[in-house]
Amino acid sequence: MDRVKENLFNILGDWVVDTRWLDMFAGTGQVGIEALSRGAAEVVFTDTVRAAIKTIQDNLKHTRLGDGATVLQMDGFAYLRGLQRPLHVIYIAPPQYKGIWIEALKIVDEKPALLTDDGLAIVQIDPKEYEELPLQNLTLYDNRKYGNTQLCFYEKIE
Repeated sequence: MDRVKENLFNILGDWVVDTRWLDMFAGTGQVGIEALSRGAAEVVFTDTVRAAIKTIQDNLKHTRLGDGATVLQMDGFAYLRGLQRPLHVIYIAPPQYKGIWIEALKIVDEKPALLTDDGLAIVQIDPKEYEELPLQNLTLYDNRKYGNTQLCFYEKIE
């Protein structure tokens, strides 16, 4: 994952500074924490697993990057559906082989106001899971494979 994370942030570069993120299915929180370390203004971490929430909180404490972080033990879909303020990045890295990424991306596609005008929905999946989706408001503009991990970058259609 470190190679994937490093490449992700090399792609995003300085654009990360002052951005607002949602790290869905956050797990250990490493992607959102890396965003904070690179200058993101705000990251909301969601996960339903209590142990994951504790790990994220511990990692934020250890890295001293808790400012700007909100950690919520809740369903990421519910958070997305209730979101009132657009985000720059919605990072979708769900449990594998369940098609969950498709459901999350469809929510963003149906409600493109969830993203800022220059916002991105970034999906992290196993390449075997990837499929083209009929989207109305988002388009796949970049797609990178790193071993058994694939990053798909979606932006709003102008």
